[in-house]
Order: sequence, then structure tokens, then C-alpha cells
Amino acid sequence: MSDGIEVEQIIESKPRRMPLATSLDKDAIREAYEDVRSDLTDTEWAVFKFDGAQIIVHGRGQCFEEFRQQFGDSERAFGYIRIQMGDEISKRKKFIFLTWIGQEVGVIQRAKMSTDKALIKDVLNNFAVELQAGVEAELDIELFREALNRAGGANYGTGIRDN
Repeated sequence: MSDGIEVEQIIESKPRRMPLATSLDKDAIREAYEDVRSDLTDTEWAVFKFDGAQIIVHGRGQCFEEFRQQFGDSERAFGYIRIQMGDEISKRKKFIFLTWIGQEVGVIQRAKMSTDKALIKDVLNNFAVELQAGVEAELDIELFREALNRAGGANYGTGIRDN
């Protein structure tokens, strides 16, 4: 070649690795989902994270503070949480599906989340609100309640709250 570049320098010696397709541990995810939805258990949330190219159940629990501690700046994850809503007349449980993309997650992994989310939503398919978060301040129970109130329509009551 006229520029002095040898052909061997141009041709890669190793094949490029293609990212693996994401898979789900469907049975474990479905079990955690049903556990959160059940009135017979105290479980209020489940978190699903990536183990390589597979989405697995990372944890379950009862306290919102524990839920929010499950998400890190360099992580991609999904959350499913039950929150009691209503007024002094009627109480009901509502569910939120959360997509978490931490601030330190790279561009390729961020882009892949849309297809990964579609996979997990085939199992976690019953929720009132879908949220996306990426910083700890967005993991606030009052923000979650406000989103559920907006999605719930009319709010009736006597105006008197029992604490």
C-alpha cells in the first residue's frame, strides 16, 4: 500500500463479539410478581437485575426504604412495588412498574433497556403506573403516590384524614 500500512494492521485478527440476547428467569420472576400482588403475603416489592444477559430476581421486601436502596448509579434494573392508596372511605392497593437506569450506565446498555423492558413486561403485566428513574431523588414514595393519584382519576372523600 502506498501509505505504508500493512494489510495485517487493517484486518482484525479476532471476531467481534455480539452482545447476547437478554433472557429471563421467568418462573422466579413470575413467583416474585405474584408474591407482591398477593394479599396473603407481606411482600410489597420485588427488584429484578441483570446477571450477565439474564434478568433475575435480585430481592424482595416490605419497606420502601429497602426498595430504594436496591438501585445503584452503575446499574440497570426493574422494580415492581405495591402501594396502598385511597382515602378514609376506601383503601386499595396499586402497583408501579419501575425502570431504573443509573447515571453511570453506558449508552449501549441504556439503548438496550427498551427491548429488555418489553421482555419483562410480558411477565409483570398488571400495574397502574410505569415510571423511569435514574437518580436516587426520583425514588421517593411521595412522587410514586402522586403518580398513582394522577393515574387513578377522581379522588372522593370527606376531606378528613385519619392518621
